[in-house]
Amino acid sequence: MGANVVTRDRRRGGRRRTRPMSEINVTPFVDVMLVLLIVFMVAAPMLTVGVPLELPRTAAQAVPAEQEEPLTVSITPEGPLVLMTTEVAEDELVSRLRAVVAERNSDRIFLRADGALPYARVMQVMGALNAGGFHNIVLVTESGGPRMDG
Repeated sequence: MGANVVTRDRRRGGRRRTRPMSEINVTPFVDVMLVLLIVFMVAAPMLTVGVPLELPRTAAQAVPAEQEEPLTVSITPEGPLVLMTTEVAEDELVSRLRAVVAERNSDRIFLRADGALPYARVMQVMGALNAGGFHNIVLVTESGGPRMDG
């Protein structure tokens, strides 16, 4: 973003042009990159599976992150199953999971279930996940729940 500077040559009485600036002003570029970094830092947590659930609170530790994008099944309080962001009929769940497990390196799946759901409903879905080829089922909860220190 250099500018040409025009100066007067005192010896000849004429006008002389100096060379244009050859440096690049990186300050605006750095400013834009910092703003984008902040936007992505704020938006990244919102990019997780967007099914609104009231997850139960527990004192469990967080599960270590994987290299692959985590596969998530959510059970909403109204009853429909949501695979990542797509609603899936219950009779199609096992066939879809079998197709997905063939393409993945990991057999880990995250199960998000609303806290108001009956235990039997959650267990039925866990059985379907197991039948679909996922044997490493992680139950997702919110942190900060009561501790059971006997």
